[in-house]
Parts: sequence; structure tokens; C-alpha cells
Amino acid sequence: MIVLKTATEIDILRANGAILASVLDRVCQQVSPGQNTGELDRLAERLIRESGSEPAFKGMYGFPATICTSINEEIVHGIPSLKRRLKKGDILSIDIGLCRSGMYVDMATTVPVGEVGEKAAKLLQVTEEALWRGIGMVNIGNRLTDVSHAIGSYVENEGLYVVREYTGHGIGRDLHEDPQILNYGDSGQGPRLQIGMVLALEPMVKTVPGAVEVLDDGWTVVTNQGALAAHFEHTIALTKNGVEVLTRGGV
Repeated sequence: MIVLKTATEIDILRANGAILASVLDRVCQQVSPGQNTGELDRLAERLIRESGSEPAFKGMYGFPATICTSINEEIVHGIPSLKRRLKKGDILSIDIGLCRSGMYVDMATTVPVGEVGEKAAKLLQVTEEALWRGIGMVNIGNRLTDVSHAIGSYVENEGLYVVREYTGHGIGRDLHEDPQILNYGDSGQGPRLQIGMVLALEPMVKTVPGAVEVLDDGWTVVTNQGALAAHFEHTIALTKNGVEVLTRGGV
């Protein structure tokens, strides 16, 4: 069941989105060759708690950290570590969420570590643009799969591949709510978008086709063939005044 949010709840989500965007921006500023992902996680947790919020991910389903840090072929759910240092030419996906006043927001970005190759640069550009193509279809009266089709068709036309095993989702009172939002498929299907919906769109894109795999840590999802992957995400609300990207400031 899709839970519509009240204007008061969207006000809270708007404030939470601004906090989260600021935290992610601060974390991204620390990304550099030689930095370890565990320190990035500590920074994110400190900033979230100082804002009066709680990390959304830490402890949820048993996840041990505040952020997910996924490097190169890692798609999502990478676990930060004080032993894992970034190298020049890496790409780092950071997924982050928080809860304040009982309302969740969620976002992600992928950033280069120093200068990266042409293939990696294109992957980042296409994945971020795919997110904005999806956001562009978040209009009252559109069908949910209009969003899915906009994302997937753009990625395919650019010669890259959507990760089909993981999707966007509704968000608000819980981190993961209905509806599930695929990043591929035909347009014109699913529920109509309406005022009060809050959605987390998050295309994950890879450079080769094929199935993904979960590593022995039980969390980290990787591509096959060691292919690069990227991940971008925003939380979006449909309000009486139009569509708002609540987490815009940090990506």
C-alpha cells in the first residue's frame, strides 16, 4: 500500500533532506586518494547525530555502518572499513540516509577519486543523468513506470546496463515503503502519481550485462567481470505546489 504523506510530514522531510544533503556534501569533500572509508563513515555518523538525527542504515537489517561505501565494481551496500583506502582512479558510491522526527530520507552519489578514466567518467555522467531523466517524469498524473522507462531507456541508449536486481522505493515513515520503482520497463503502467507520494529514485548502472553477486560479507553487491558500477539517488516529494527534490543540495 502506498502511504501518502501529509503537508506537515513533507515539511519534516524537506528539512531532513536539507540536513542529509549537507552531510553528504561534507563527506564527499573528504574523498581523496589515501582516505579510508571507515573515517568517512565516522564523519557521516557524527554529522548526522549532531543535527539531532539518527543514521537510517546503522543497525537496520543488521547493517554495521552509517553509510554504504561501494568502490569500482561494488554496486551497493559496501561496508566501510578503516583498512580500506581509496586509490587515485577509483570511483566511490556513497549511499546515506537519516531519520528525524520519525521521517526518513535517503540519497546516494558516486564520486571520482582524483582523475578517472574515460569509461568511468561516462558511467558517472550517464547514471546521474538517468536519475534526472527519471525525476523529470515524476509529475502528477503520470504512471509509475513512466519514471522507470525514462531511466532504463536512456541508460540502454548510452550503451550501458541497469542493475535490475535493486530498485527505488517509496520512503517516509519507513526507509523502504511501497511502491517499488524499477529502473527499466515499459511506460504507461502502475499507479498514477499523486500529491503526497514521496519516492526515492536510485538508478544503479554497470558497464557490462549479466547477473550480480553478493560477497561473503553478506552485504556488498558486485558486478561480474569486475566491471565498474555507479549509483545516484534522490528523495522526491509530490506536493500541491509541484514536485520537489528534497535532497537536491548534496548531489
